Amino acid sequence: MAYGKIKADAVIYDNSGSDVEVAVSSMGSGGLSSIQVFTTVGSNTWTKPSGIKKVKVIVTGAGGGGGGGTNDSNGGAGGGAGGTAIEFIDVSAVSSVSVTVGSKGSGAAANNNASSGTSSSFGTYCTANGGTGGRVAGSGTASGSSGGTASGGDINITGGDGGPGGGGNSTDSSVSNDGGGSFWGGGGRGGSINMAAESLPGRAYGAGGGGGCHDSGSYSAGSDGANGVVFVEEYK
Repeated sequence: MAYGKIKADAVIYDNSGSDVEVAVSSMGSGGLSSIQVFTTVGSNTWTKPSGIKKVKVIVTGAGGGGGGGTNDSNGGAGGGAGGTAIEFIDVSAVSSVSVTVGSKGSGAAANNNASSGTSSSFGTYCTANGGTGGRVAGSGTASGSSGGTASGGDINITGGDGGPGGGGNSTDSSVSNDGGGSFWGGGGRGGSINMAAESLPGRAYGAGGGGGCHDSGSYSAGSDGANGVVFVEEYK
């Protein structure tokens, strides 16, 4: 686990894949004391620091991957973003809570559907489901992918839908097959017609990956979604 110190008005964003714990030294007694950010995919454990009585958790599921490109310049759909649950919890009588961080959906190879992201959770308090993987385009279009739902939070936010695939041939305009945006930021760019630009992975925690495209016999794959995250603010 990585450690650091920030001012109370600072912003944390870490996409390195390492969990982060931050001590907030500029707040008075009774206010925000510390922050733990869980980014390691799979099972983790939140352990309550001494003196903490309440937490605010932001739980985001993983983004779905982008669908693969296919023939006739059809682009695969972008992946849906993971949902987000936000909850304020009294942890006076709690010493630890199991934490799950969702795994990103993989971008699909050409002519294939992508996989969906998996869910993130903070114990049994709240859960955020992953976004749906993008589908390969058929003879016309591939419907956009659905964002993940969330439950148990004081606020439950559905992730952004992935853009639909489509495009009939090389003279068509580019398809809008970008990945869906999450609570934390935007999805990956979809590949353009004629493969002038390749698709990109999800840009922020839980965002969907962009769908692939095709040109003149060359097929491009969709890109990966982004892993989920569990963000815990700790109050005395």
